Amino acid sequence: MWIVRLIAKRLALGAVTLIALAAIVFFISTLVPGDPARVAAGENATEDQISAARERLGLDKAVLVQFVLYFGRLVQGDLGRSISTHSPVVNGLLEALPSTFELVFLAIVMMVVVALPTATIAALGRGRAGDQVLRTSAVFTAGIPTFWLALLVQFFVGGQLQLLPISGAVSRQYGVDRHTGFMLIDASISGGLEAGWDAFLHLLMPAGVLAVLFGAQLFRALRTEIIRVLAREHIAVARSKGVPLMPLVLRHVLPNSIGPAITILGVQFGMMVGSAVLVESIFALPGLGSYLTNAVGSADVNALLGAVLVTGLVVVAASLAVDLLQAIRDPRVRAAQNGGGR
Repeated sequence: MWIVRLIAKRLALGAVTLIALAAIVFFISTLVPGDPARVAAGENATEDQISAARERLGLDKAVLVQFVLYFGRLVQGDLGRSISTHSPVVNGLLEALPSTFELVFLAIVMMVVVALPTATIAALGRGRAGDQVLRTSAVFTAGIPTFWLALLVQFFVGGQLQLLPISGAVSRQYGVDRHTGFMLIDASISGGLEAGWDAFLHLLMPAGVLAVLFGAQLFRALRTEIIRVLAREHIAVARSKGVPLMPLVLRHVLPNSIGPAITILGVQFGMMVGSAVLVESIFALPGLGSYLTNAVGSADVNALLGAVLVTGLVVVAASLAVDLLQAIRDPRVRAAQNGGGR
């Protein structure tokens, strides 16, 4: 069956990618300043205690031997224990990821809500003043550094205008118990709709930053594809017969223009998870960003490796999902994925 072959092919490619990523990150982590054994032993540990911790962690062995042992555990799904907290890395990542996914999903919704109508307007008015303004804005926003835009929005929108909360996941008056890991859901369960709305307001600024940074590429892809579909013969014939433009766009142009958008959104999902690390740190949100920041600050190699590998796994999974969705949606893509329809 074609779907089984496609999944097998993509899983094999993803496995090779993750193995390469694990090797690169592991060997780079050995160059990071700091002594993990000293961190594991504690701040006031003696040299004997540090040596014992180094031996317990396997840091006294050659780097290549360390990697072989680490890879053996990795194949079994064991990411090791955090050197600083002594808890399984998997548990820490499972606690951190829902908040990051929540932020990224909201950013994607904001991207689509803004990019789809603006790209349609730009394509329909191709070459006019509105099109030029939107294209210039897209080029400008695509080049803004993540940290600079986050700090700028935080200063003006949160600080000067005080329109939205400046940082944190929820206001202090709401006590939120962990149920699912998704703050919007947990806040609504613990404090009702008022607490859920407060959590939503806390997410708007960081999600908006991600949406602005990644929305430009989605806008350009949609605009280009809409222009291409509008130039097709059957669309031109329909317009010449007096078919109203908006029904034509909604029923025929947009459904045939979403292919590249799906691909871009899938690729951007993984990239946004990585970029969310910096945004979460700036806006003091719990999630992968806080987890990675703590790991780097405490020279926690196991936590750092686990976070990077999980991010890579998210990218591979998003790529697989996009390939499957495109193959299901478009028979031409399905034929190409299976060697030209043999």
